[in-house]
Amino acid sequence: MPLIIPSNSQSATGYTIDQSIRFNSSDNPAMSKTFSGAGTNKTWTFSCWFKRGGKEETRNMIFSAGSAGNSFGGLEIGHGAGTSYGRAPLIFYNYTGGGYDWRLQTSMAFADFSAWYHVTVVCDTTNAVASERARIYINGVRITDFSSSISAPSFPSLDFAGNHWMGTTEHDIGTSIYTTQNFDGYLAEIHNIDGQALDCNSFAEFNDSGIWIPKEYSGSYGTNGFKIDGRDSSDLGDDESGNGNDFTTSGLAAHDQVFDAPTNNFCVLNPISKPSYGSYMDRNVTGVNLQVTENGDGVVQSYGYGTFAISSGKWYYEFYTNTYPAANAIAFGWIELENAMTATDSGSSWKTPGMNQRHTSSSYSSWTWGLNNQTATGLSEFGQGVVIGVTTDFDNNTFTLTKNGSAYGSVDFDSVSPTYTLSGVEHLPLLFFGADGASLATLNFGQDSTFNGALSAGGNADGNGHGNFKYAVPSGALAICSRNLGS
Repeated sequence: MPLIIPSNSQSATGYTIDQSIRFNSSDNPAMSKTFSGAGTNKTWTFSCWFKRGGKEETRNMIFSAGSAGNSFGGLEIGHGAGTSYGRAPLIFYNYTGGGYDWRLQTSMAFADFSAWYHVTVVCDTTNAVASERARIYINGVRITDFSSSISAPSFPSLDFAGNHWMGTTEHDIGTSIYTTQNFDGYLAEIHNIDGQALDCNSFAEFNDSGIWIPKEYSGSYGTNGFKIDGRDSSDLGDDESGNGNDFTTSGLAAHDQVFDAPTNNFCVLNPISKPSYGSYMDRNVTGVNLQVTENGDGVVQSYGYGTFAISSGKWYYEFYTNTYPAANAIAFGWIELENAMTATDSGSSWKTPGMNQRHTSSSYSSWTWGLNNQTATGLSEFGQGVVIGVTTDFDNNTFTLTKNGSAYGSVDFDSVSPTYTLSGVEHLPLLFFGADGASLATLNFGQDSTFNGALSAGGNADGNGHGNFKYAVPSGALAICSRNLGS
């Protein structure tokens, strides 16, 4: 199996996916549909793109069907034998009468939280060849290596009618019909083809660089087929296939339509980064990898590192301070990639060019430019409930801030002592909270200017037309996304 890499290029045919649906597991998101009549439940194809959110080792259901009793099936990420920290197999199964009829668990684990993956599941119980009755494709490659912890899979028998797949039972996207097992992450281009056993090439293709990219599906959908793409933010469960098989949504809102998509992959926070100073970031990174949380226990600080490394150009991101008490401290900006996993203490050894502000219980102390502890003048505390815009020009060695869209402060790293050079050194976006007070910040790298529904949408794109920011993007600055970064 080749290395799975993000889909960073749009199709040569010009087909793009401009949005995805964010499933924040803490909101119990779900899409549900019960068909009025049975489809061709012996033969069907399911396809979607997904990007993982939290690293939970519990079930993360992508698609399920059946009854809440003992007859159901599912496609899930993140649970099963072989699951370890941040690693999760893909599992496709059917369950009846207290046991599995069959179960396919991939040996490969999906541990890249920055990547979009494409999965195609094909079920054809009429095929005379047993091993061809249930097939899984990941990014254009058929999976044939399944976990050794699972005995030789028992494929659907010739007379297996599906029990529930494409039948008149409940069908769910992003959760399980059996119990609450919500998906955490992003889903895009969800197709279900009733009555056809298609392969993955119907939905995507390899480009000239060998990257698996989306293409437009041009076939029919069948009676119970559907296409859910989140194109209509007011109706995220709208069926675009023409069949009218709309899904009812819960735990989802208009702001869960986001710009992060397979043809334009946006930076998020990495939930499994681990500096030696502190704990794993699963304690800190929440909100589908766009929030940094500090519980205020006074023990361990909270960190969030971005997933994309930058070494040149001019870039912009925003964060919103949902909760930021006077008794805490905050730092934000960048951290050198080579130091991100080895930082042992706070201060200059971190090599974190940016800003920091130390609070006391009764007052705010001075801002400092993080790396060199240069006192910043003209800056006041910003407290909670504000949006800070961070602009970094790596080529000109400058770092500039806005507060709620207004100029706030800047530094030229050529003029501080000692000087610091941004250009040519790979850096990750960084946000840090101290451990002295419960705090929460939501980041926006261009995928969601509402900050998970906390504010009204901004609708500001960068100069290349990418991203959705609360406030105007400074001239020449770009969103941290794959279309701006290149392949």
